[in-house]
Order: sequence, then structure tokens, then C-alpha cells
Amino acid sequence: MILAVSTSKNLPSPASGYRGRFAPSPTGPLHAGSLVAALGSWLDARKNRGKWLLRIEDLDTPRCIPEATQQIQAQLLSCGLTWDEGIIYQSQRQEAYQSALDRLNDLKCLYACTCSRQTIANTLASLGIETPRNQEMVYPGTCRPAELIGNPIQAFGDGNKAWRIALPKNCLIQFRDLALGMQSQNLNTEVGDFVLRRSDGLFTYQLAVVVDDAEQGITHIVRGQDLLSNTARQIYLQEVLGYQRPEYLHLPLVLDEHGEKLSKQTLATQINTRDERHSLLELRKAAKHLGLQDLPDGVNTTIAEWLLAATHAWKN
Repeated sequence: MILAVSTSKNLPSPASGYRGRFAPSPTGPLHAGSLVAALGSWLDARKNRGKWLLRIEDLDTPRCIPEATQQIQAQLLSCGLTWDEGIIYQSQRQEAYQSALDRLNDLKCLYACTCSRQTIANTLASLGIETPRNQEMVYPGTCRPAELIGNPIQAFGDGNKAWRIALPKNCLIQFRDLALGMQSQNLNTEVGDFVLRRSDGLFTYQLAVVVDDAEQGITHIVRGQDLLSNTARQIYLQEVLGYQRPEYLHLPLVLDEHGEKLSKQTLATQINTRDERHSLLELRKAAKHLGLQDLPDGVNTTIAEWLLAATHAWKN
């Protein structure tokens, strides 16, 4: 199976015009890397005279910090990055994700899995397969049944069962990234059947983001390259669920002194937005990372003036 073109089936077309979004997880305040993603997505929306939405991806509740949601909003506003519609919170959208899961189950695309990470690692080791550091383990199909018949799914978790989507054979996904050009990933050999709901009852990012993007009519997804490897999975889910495929543009990552991606897990320093001068300094650093040149650098430049110039300079 090769998916190389976008299709639409059962859903109406996205809202007319460009609709982009920024979707941070509230596990901490914004750092330099997340500001690059926010600024890039905001500029792309403004350059295309589109709408820019803010979605709080607080799905993984054990990792979320309650005050981080307000911190993120305050930081964005301090940088002049305003959003155009009400904020969506994933923690409030469980019914939508369950409905999508039920639909996939009705299509006989799912099966229950009781494998732990250690079980998967042991199985791969027995097959002589080593997983490189910082890469996901390819699921070997241990729990996949010979025939997919559709099974009852409890609404709030199934004990020790996760739910995986059963991929067809030769599931090669191809798409054109607006910044990186043609991309392809063989989901069978590089990912394997992937989880849509965890054994603790939490829905996974892969399912939630696809449902949210479709229901919000998102036409363009501008985000960091750390999420590039997720795109093929999301495109496959869009295809099965009959959603429109958005355009994708993946931005260069901000790395630390060890060459690792800046993240909250590696204790990345939050951006300084205590006043307009410091907020503008953070924006200038983010713009430099994005390759924007010849932007106003005077001490009397306002954030609004700077953002207008940056919008004109944006070329993606």
C-alpha cells in the first residue's frame, strides 16, 4: 500500500483559507526551541493571511504542569503572537478521540496488545534487532491476531490492554514537505503497528492530533523537525478516517551544546519575556535560527513593527 496523494472522503473540506496552529504540551514554559516553532507557524499563517490557532496538548495528564498552560499563553502574548480563535484543550476532548477509535474498530483496524516495553525489547533482541538510541522500537506484531474481527473497547481503559492499529502490508507513505522536499517512510519496517490508546486508558498523540487537526480544519502544519517521523503515521490515520491531508512544513531544531534537541526534559531554559525588550531579544534569536535576515534591530523598534517586518521577510 502506497499513499502518495491526499484524499477526502467523509468529512467536509477544511474551512476556506489558510488555517494553522501551534500546539504545545504544558509540561513547562516555552524555551528557545518551542518559540522557534511558535514564531515559524505564526509567520507562515500571517504571511498567507490565514488564521493561527492555539491548542494545548494536555493529553498526557501525568506529565502536565497546571501552571504551565497559563505561562505559555502569557509568553506568547508577551511576544505579540496572538491567536485567532478560542483555545482547544485536548484533555477536554476524550469523547472525540473515543469516537475515532470506535470508528477504526468498526473498520476492523484495531487489536488489543498486552506487550510491555521490556517484552517488545526482548522479542526484538531474540530476533537480532537492535534499536538505536533515541529511536522507537519497531513493534514485532506479537499480539496481532491472524484475523481482525473488531472487539469491544471499554470507554475508560481495558486493564492492561493497549490498542494498536493493524497496518496493511507494504504501507509506504510518501509526502512532500514544504521545506524539506519529498519524504517517505515504510511504516511496516520503521514503526510497526502503533498504539492509539495506551493500557492506562490515555489516547496517544498520534490519534489525538489527527482528530483535532481535522475537526479544526487545519490546512497547514508548521512544526519542528523532531515531529517529522510522526507525519507518516498521521497521514495514514487521516487516510483511514477519511480526513483531508494538511500541508506540512518542518522547521530546523534548536540544539544544545551536546547536539541534543532543546526540551523540557533536558532542562532547557525558559525564554525571558519579563518585558518588551527581552521578548524582542528572544524573537530575534528565533528569527535568526529560522534564517530571517535584514530585520529591524533598532532599540526603539516595537514588537508589532518587528513582527510586521518578519512577516514580510518570511519566504516559506
